[in-house]
Amino acid sequence: MRKLGTLAAALALTFTAGLAAPASASTGTPCDIPDGACLKLSTNQAWLIYRGNLSYGPVPVTHGRPGHETPTGTFPVLRKVKDDWSVPYNAPMPYSVYFTHSGIAFHEGSLTELSHGCVRLSHEAAVTFFDNLFVGEQVQVVP
Repeated sequence: MRKLGTLAAALALTFTAGLAAPASASTGTPCDIPDGACLKLSTNQAWLIYRGNLSYGPVPVTHGRPGHETPTGTFPVLRKVKDDWSVPYNAPMPYSVYFTHSGIAFHEGSLTELSHGCVRLSHEAAVTFFDNLFVGEQVQVVP
C-alpha cells in the first residue's frame, strides 16, 4: 500500500508540476497572460509581464473618457510607431503601441486628462512599454 501511495503521489506531482500557474498567481496582477501588458481600468494601473512574471509596474495611466472608453478584453499588439500623430485629435502620440484595429494604443501623454480611448503613460513608462512589448504579444484590459 505504501508503494502505491508513493507512486500515486509521484504521478500527481508529475502531472501538476507540468501545469503552469496563471500569470496572475506569479505576477500579482489581475491578468492571466504569459507575455505582454496588463491594464486595470478601475485602478488606473498597468504592468508588463514577461514569461509569466512581473517585469515592470505598476505604473499610473489614464484611459478613455465617458463615450470614448478603452475597451476591455485581450488584444494582440498590432504595431509600434515611435513618433506618431493622432489625425482625428490633432495630438502627438510618442512611443505608440497599438493593440486595436480602431487605433487604441499605449503612448506617452497626460496622466491627469482622460483620453479618447488610448492609454496614456509617463515618458519613462511609455519608453519602457515601447521597448518591451512586441508585435503579437498580448494586452489584457480588465475593468
